[in-house]
Amino acid sequence: MHYFKKITFLFLASAIAIACIEKDNSEKETYVVKGRIEKQDDKIILIGSASSVSFSFSGEQCILHLEAQDTFEHHNYISLVLDGKYIGRQRIENGAGTYPVTVKSNDNDSHTLTVYKATEAANGNIIFSGADAKLMATQVVTKKKIEFIGDSITCGMGNDTEEIPCDTAEWYDQHNAYFAYGPVASRKLDVDYMLSSVSGIGMYRNWNDEHKDEAIMPDVYENLYLNRENTKPYDFSFNPDVTCIALGTNDFSDGDGTKPRLPFNEDKYVNNYIVFVKMLYSHNPDTQIVLLDSPMVNGEKLDTFRKCLNRVKDAFKDDKEYKAIKIFHFNSVTPHGCGYHPDINDHAIMASQLVPYLKNTLNEE
Repeated sequence: MHYFKKITFLFLASAIAIACIEKDNSEKETYVVKGRIEKQDDKIILIGSASSVSFSFSGEQCILHLEAQDTFEHHNYISLVLDGKYIGRQRIENGAGTYPVTVKSNDNDSHTLTVYKATEAANGNIIFSGADAKLMATQVVTKKKIEFIGDSITCGMGNDTEEIPCDTAEWYDQHNAYFAYGPVASRKLDVDYMLSSVSGIGMYRNWNDEHKDEAIMPDVYENLYLNRENTKPYDFSFNPDVTCIALGTNDFSDGDGTKPRLPFNEDKYVNNYIVFVKMLYSHNPDTQIVLLDSPMVNGEKLDTFRKCLNRVKDAFKDDKEYKAIKIFHFNSVTPHGCGYHPDINDHAIMASQLVPYLKNTLNEE
């Protein structure tokens, strides 16, 4: 058993009593969803990192109905943003529960709350069953879109260490996808985004597996839940203007240093990457693909990494059906998060590197 401090959200530092309001599930269009999610009856299942549900309400009172769900009992995490302001991360327990969000305002004031999944698909689902509040219609603004396909770095694993120190609890207790480089960059660019990311995963092998016991990204990407379960395919309805692929850190990894690790196989990596890109084009032929290297890979490995990305790019140079593939190179970042992962500040540095490049890319669309 681990003890965690219960978080109570206070807006403008004023506590108020939360009155019980009859749950309003009559207008499902009031809930705006983004990312890898599934709707089941009156529930919204948040699956992927930073998947979200937003809604508007008036007055002081809002109670969220949430639960963590997996094949075994454990907690999960969300991040909350109220009226564009981040107000904290909340632990969500197994089993249906109520989670109050306290707002100091006049009764007729309107607010918008967004519930983001802070953890990733591999951590199980977060089920949103509605909110007790005076719900209002939420304005939906059409924006350009970016998808980020990647591994634990893209998930925001190990980045939020303020409340729970590294190596003191569960491996995902420091996840906060809201502050991963992709979402941070997207907010600066004012675009919609989706994360399709899995910790430890690679393009032809994983962090500590030679594609023997574990699935690689090409095995799971087309499945909604980013696992081997293919009875629920992803519908590819997001249609990103730009698709950023950040896979390779784990392919180049030496693993845990105990389990046997084969030398990096350049041809396997490149060939798998080419097939993966072709699959992406089959679903979204108009997207602009950008290949990202990693700020966590250095030296000779980085040289080989960049050589491989150029080989992938060159494989499509004569294909005029698609936009020419682009490559973005990160500057090296010294990670300060858990398990040699970037922390929130490191992700902000990564985002600041990426934003000007993506801005130019989006302007070309």
